[in-house]
Amino acid sequence: MVAIKTIAIIGAGPVGLAAAAHATERGLKPVVLEQGSAVGHAMRHWAHVPMFSPWAFNIDGAAERLLIASGWSHPGPGGYPTGGELIDRYLAPLAQRTALRDAIHFNARVLSVTRSGFDKVRTAGRESAPFALRYGSGAGEQTLLADAVIDASGTWFSPNPAGPGGLTALGEREAAAAISYGMPDVLGDARTRHAGKRVAVLGGGHSAIGTLIALADLQERVPETRIVWLYRGALLSKAFGGGAADQLTARGELGTRIAKLVERGLIGVETGFQLDRIERMEAGLHLEQFPIRLDRSITLDHCFNAFSSREPVSTSLENALAAANGGGRHVTVDELIVATGFRPDLALLRELRVQLDPALECPPALAPLIDPNAHSCGTVRPHGAVELAHPEPGFYIAGMKVYGRAPTFLLATGHEQVRSIVAEIAGDHAAARRVELVLPETGVCSTRPGGPIVADSGCCGGPAPAAVDACCADDARAKASGEAGCGCGGAPVRNATHEVAEA
Repeated sequence: MVAIKTIAIIGAGPVGLAAAAHATERGLKPVVLEQGSAVGHAMRHWAHVPMFSPWAFNIDGAAERLLIASGWSHPGPGGYPTGGELIDRYLAPLAQRTALRDAIHFNARVLSVTRSGFDKVRTAGRESAPFALRYGSGAGEQTLLADAVIDASGTWFSPNPAGPGGLTALGEREAAAAISYGMPDVLGDARTRHAGKRVAVLGGGHSAIGTLIALADLQERVPETRIVWLYRGALLSKAFGGGAADQLTARGELGTRIAKLVERGLIGVETGFQLDRIERMEAGLHLEQFPIRLDRSITLDHCFNAFSSREPVSTSLENALAAANGGGRHVTVDELIVATGFRPDLALLRELRVQLDPALECPPALAPLIDPNAHSCGTVRPHGAVELAHPEPGFYIAGMKVYGRAPTFLLATGHEQVRSIVAEIAGDHAAARRVELVLPETGVCSTRPGGPIVADSGCCGGPAPAAVDACCADDARAKASGEAGCGCGGAPVRNATHEVAEA
């Protein structure tokens, strides 16, 4: 067997550079293709955001060894860096002061990956053909040949849309000038855009919560700022997390802070809000939830009247549904921040034989470990080359992108992934299967503000059934028996219609 010599790595973020560091240690040749003009291209968009994990969990072992040899000073295990600090004190020195300097190619956007001379269909001789990466650069499109490929390009530039069911909301593209995605720096570069405005935040994860907390800080300085949280779920307490029971203290504090802000009435809340339509109006951005959610009370008469009307079918049917079910809900704001997570861009992998879970868009062996339907608490055990393998030998996805649509990724997990992957590529199968990481808990049972916290690995008997308004299995059983609940969950925050200048 011919030894693997060249590993093409897509992305010069922390996971991509960690992969390059491990490849360098093993005598392989990493070639890093980065679409941005500097390392941490995606991270620079959230440079203002503090990380959940301290420095001890954010620096890869092989990268650290390369840096120490260059005379670099370790920031120390404690302290929670922002994205910008992680770049300045770790990624930039790694790219500038070590052997990785000559391995990174900037402004190189990968457009497609295939086997040289082989489309996805052709099999005979496939495994012996090198990978061919077509990428765009200032010199035009070029092709890089490599023996193995690690896609660590992340998901930041593929945000989920605002609408329900994974679709864009009607009018979302037309209203783009008043919509931000991810975590805009509302206390910095985006302050002028949001200060004194009505601002809505759509989402229920850590990005949404972090943005809401930053907006509350902005509100203290500019009291005219109004904030509303558009939460898709019915039980807001699920978003508060485990508080003091979370082994990642910074993450637990987020839930505690947002709960207090909601209790004090500084943040308006709309629970169960599915954003169907966005309209630019003179009064502001009109955010509307249609009045129907697969309600079986809609009769054939409603449909017949809709199609008999002179109005456009979509408008007439919508009005018929509204008449049958009562009016929908709406919020009027100046700015909308969509923090509904991210999804992987799989277009560049179209000619490779990639096997993905149909729901999460991650490798099938990884899916049961990270499925958010089952992992509301407990741990995601470390995993590596075995779980991340594809039918295309020598090709791997790593980092945030390999989690597909699951939101539970930690940076230390990505470091362990690429350590194992590079060991496998180098032929060190024993090292590839060895676990060299102990993770903190990735989540605990949701709790109401001030209520008891449950951090049991069984998560109060396990997660609640999908169709039940409960925070865990024990809570669901208690409510089914006519009780108020098991005590670890809270009552949902009541809806209120917001038409003031908030967002």
